[in-house]
Amino acid sequence: MSQIAKNDKHLMLFSGRAYPELASEVATLMGTDLVPTRALTYANSEIYVRFEESVRGCDAFVIQSHTAPVNEWIMEQLIMVDALKRASAKRITVVAPFYPYARQDKKHLGREPISARLVADLYKAAGADRIMSVDLHASQIQGFFDGPVDHLWGLPVLSDYVKERYGTEEMAVVSPDAGRVRLADMWTDKLGCPLAIIHKRRDPNLANTVAVHEVVGDVAGKTCLLVDDMVDTAGTIVQAAAALRERGAKKVICAATHPVFSGPAAERLNNCGMEEIIVTNTLPINTPEPIKNLTVLSIAPLIAKAINAVFLDGSVTSLFGGQA
Repeated sequence: MSQIAKNDKHLMLFSGRAYPELASEVATLMGTDLVPTRALTYANSEIYVRFEESVRGCDAFVIQSHTAPVNEWIMEQLIMVDALKRASAKRITVVAPFYPYARQDKKHLGREPISARLVADLYKAAGADRIMSVDLHASQIQGFFDGPVDHLWGLPVLSDYVKERYGTEEMAVVSPDAGRVRLADMWTDKLGCPLAIIHKRRDPNLANTVAVHEVVGDVAGKTCLLVDDMVDTAGTIVQAAAALRERGAKKVICAATHPVFSGPAAERLNNCGMEEIIVTNTLPINTPEPIKNLTVLSIAPLIAKAINAVFLDGSVTSLFGGQA
């Protein structure tokens, strides 16, 4: 009887076209190469993908950062997952550093979709076994996917930088709205600083508009650290910074994981007088003008460690001291 060859597990990394630089950095840190991929967009905007190596039996990690145009990059990632499933990949993990449609996680009004759930269903239907993402806008998104979800935190990367550069003696961590209080609370635990909260109210009939009201907590004479999971049009952060300065803050800095930076974000941030805006590179930064005082920290080492832990059936939670 002939001996059957042992099928050893092997890892393969794949990148979409949205932000190949991040995927390349992850691959370099892991000491491997991205799988050569032929991807193109036809004249009628349909997407075609073919992998130029055998993927049979592999542990596949498909990295795609969902920058604008978001819908195009979601579709490309879904097609990549489908191609892997049909080519007999053993396990497929979607790596979406910025989870698409994460802000549409519940119904605020009747006849609205829950688009974050729809995206999870699409990944499952395409053939994904697992999802990995960084700083989900809402933690309940983990429950939308019928399978393991690795929720990574940008907090260790950002907080180490803030602590080294600014110290913590005269610092207050500030949540720009009530929805980010849990995140701000984690920052206060990490840095040992007092917490302040800005109460704001949005106009339900106007998108991306914010009216700031009260600051709860002592911010006078302090270095105020505004924390958020993302900065999109920067309306929330800029108005929050203005409210803090009006109440006597010595300086205002901002730390956020995802630099979405849509529309007027660059202009607003450049004119808001913040000491520093600190983000990670979960998304490429393509603003019409450079943003002054912008610091970009790499999330690639964290993603590389998480991918390695998943591949070796290790603990992802241990990367965050048991908090993930």
